[in-house]
Amino acid sequence: MSAFRVYATMDQRTPLSAVAAHARRAEALGYDGLAVPDAVHDAIAAATIALDATTRLRVATSVLVAFPRSPMTVAVAAWDLQEMSGGRFELGLGSQVRGNIVGRYSTTWAAPVPRMREYVAVLRAIFACWQDDVPLTFEGEHYQITRMQPFFKPDPIEHPDIPIYLGGMKPNMLALAGEVSDGLMTHPTNSAPRYLRETIRPRIAAGAARTGRDAEKIGLMVCPLTITGPNADVVAAERERTRQLLTFLYSTPAYWPSLELFGWKDRGEALHALTREGKWDEMAGIVDDEMLAALAPSADYANIAQVLDDWYGDVCNWLTFPMSDDESHDAATARVITELQSA
Repeated sequence: MSAFRVYATMDQRTPLSAVAAHARRAEALGYDGLAVPDAVHDAIAAATIALDATTRLRVATSVLVAFPRSPMTVAVAAWDLQEMSGGRFELGLGSQVRGNIVGRYSTTWAAPVPRMREYVAVLRAIFACWQDDVPLTFEGEHYQITRMQPFFKPDPIEHPDIPIYLGGMKPNMLALAGEVSDGLMTHPTNSAPRYLRETIRPRIAAGAARTGRDAEKIGLMVCPLTITGPNADVVAAERERTRQLLTFLYSTPAYWPSLELFGWKDRGEALHALTREGKWDEMAGIVDDEMLAALAPSADYANIAQVLDDWYGDVCNWLTFPMSDDESHDAATARVITELQSA
């Protein structure tokens, strides 16, 4: 079996008041890290609480919506979190879709790949200024940051190399991850092994080649919708919950890349049309058993580690694995985590 880094996740509706307990539980179960979302609640706030509540657990934003936030404010937060945690913070960034950037965040839209390329570059320029006293003179098309008075300049820190990961689904953003980032965080809808092998890995390699980087050294966090539980009945119930979630997700065209690869784009188009017509009751059954078997790994706790190794052992060494809402499952979850982490 391959050795994986294993991260817990957190529901986007988990209130900030519950984050500390969630993070401590993940650490106690043996997870290597925790991925916190940026959706209903602020990921920087959640990461702060999770890091403060733990001593070993790494915490990653998965993913922080970048463009509504100034690179300087993100850099300050990341620097502070890295210092307070002793080097356990990981910064995952995402671009979001135009409708949200303009309509939800009231932020000017621009082509996301060139803008994200600059965003990562200016973050690294800021970090170099703070750690190594490199003059801050970043002047790009989207960001111009050239001022850093001594009064506002943070002190150097012990762990200045803050990992920067990108979330992405379209080919150019996947390639950008290989070009400029420390790794890619996949979306659950695009985490099937075939999609990783035929689309994501080649695009990362193409981006890495543009800047002379070793594609094998670029991380890949795979975030599958893993279906598991202590017995067949629980697994069957989780399978139906996952089917409903995929039915909703695949009604959004942005999540169709893997459907296109498998020849199921027509399923996404049908779901999208039904949502536009408000015919929610007619969506049942479009995500059939064949689709579910190809897109979501499934087995009970006794067998899920082997299934995940069969699916992902040759394409990545970094996975998310679900932490059950039912704490009576914790002992079994801890055993699976240990299996996944052991070579």
